[in-house]
Amino acid sequence: MIIDFNKELSKLNKVRTGEVKEAQKLDHITLDEHLRFKKNSFDIFIGHSNVGKTTTVLYLMLLQTLKHNTKWLVYSSENEPHGLIRKLIEFKLGMPINQIDEFTMREQGAYINNYFKFIYSNDLYTYRELLTLAKHVKDAWKYEGFMIDPYNSLKMDRNVLKGISSHEYHYQAASELRIFCKENEVSIWLNMHCVTEALRRRHKDSHQFAGHPQPPMMSDVEGGGKFGNRADNFYCIHRYTQHESDWMYSMLHTRKIKDTDTGARPTNLDNPIRLKSVLNNVGFEIDGINLIKPSKVTQQEVPF
Repeated sequence: MIIDFNKELSKLNKVRTGEVKEAQKLDHITLDEHLRFKKNSFDIFIGHSNVGKTTTVLYLMLLQTLKHNTKWLVYSSENEPHGLIRKLIEFKLGMPINQIDEFTMREQGAYINNYFKFIYSNDLYTYRELLTLAKHVKDAWKYEGFMIDPYNSLKMDRNVLKGISSHEYHYQAASELRIFCKENEVSIWLNMHCVTEALRRRHKDSHQFAGHPQPPMMSDVEGGGKFGNRADNFYCIHRYTQHESDWMYSMLHTRKIKDTDTGARPTNLDNPIRLKSVLNNVGFEIDGINLIKPSKVTQQEVPF
């Protein structure tokens, strides 16, 4: 089908006149410069195993919810739903679960349930089955973000795989995930693992993190550069887990921002956003600021 040229020209004119709206901000200079929640976008997060990808992404999701009432659908096959709910409650209150009384836990749980829906993690899906389920949920509950964690836990669709290579299969999957975003007004945040070779690469002796694994690049994602090509925005989460002092920092590298007109740009190569874990791992500080101010929800905030 041919595009409506006048419609596209109208969009271009808004860019020309400065009418294009910036994507959602979190009112933190460093974060807003390099990360925005962009509607209908296909975003990828990668990182080595055991660096805290899911925890960091959950924190960023909750920030969007607290600031903009963003609703999320979550499929995380490597984490139990109660564990994810626990982290969200701990982030919101700024204290570990064993220090929270039952009434407050249930009160906060009601808040989380209003903004986060979790797909049963014991079921295995192909990417098409997962998108079909996500479409059904969207028809009943208007969410804006869909976190899939991780991509490599999805089953291969044998019907799609017939007659094509695995390279073509994953390219098609990435394309269909991207199209889903545009057609359903949903932003997908897709967590992905890195290839083994990326973990073998170490910083040179002259580097401040000499001998430690390097943060991965877009080309290091499992499945190859095709995912970076199809993504609207691409992020890397890295942590020097064996460093004597910086093990507590999660480094967020912004590798790609496709549409800079709506805000954000890539981070400098050796200057990522540094999220410092707070005591008991119940949140993060960025530039010394905890963006979540712990407070109990009021009775009016609890959904009925």
